[in-house]
Amino acid sequence: QVRVVESGGGLVQAGGSLRLSCAASGRTFSSYFMGWFRQAPGKEREFVAAISRGGVSTYYGDSVKDRFTISRDNAKNTVYLQMNSLKPEDTAVYYCAARSRNTYYSVPDSYDYWGQGTQVTVSS
Repeated sequence: QVRVVESGGGLVQAGGSLRLSCAASGRTFSSYFMGWFRQAPGKEREFVAAISRGGVSTYYGDSVKDRFTISRDNAKNTVYLQMNSLKPEDTAVYYCAARSRNTYYSVPDSYDYWGQGTQVTVSS
């Protein structure tokens, strides 16, 4: 079992940057694929980014490609989301998630464990 806790959210102006962190418990962190999703009020949960177990392969949603970067440090049981060139439409609660199976990385139901989320607000 894995417990994940997000941090690093906050209020930032458009064009600014934030780095989210997701700390995971357990000794088997490196065996999990990790992902970031976000959910804005009144909208469905949206895929943001995913990373393979070893960190070699990364995947991004179309709306964040070339602006966000996902990475992980298996020695620290942590996954990161570096967000640059933020836009007001990036405002949402951002969730970190872990999955054990090599299945559809962009589908929320593929993930086994979720954090509580961290709020990101981008002002115009």
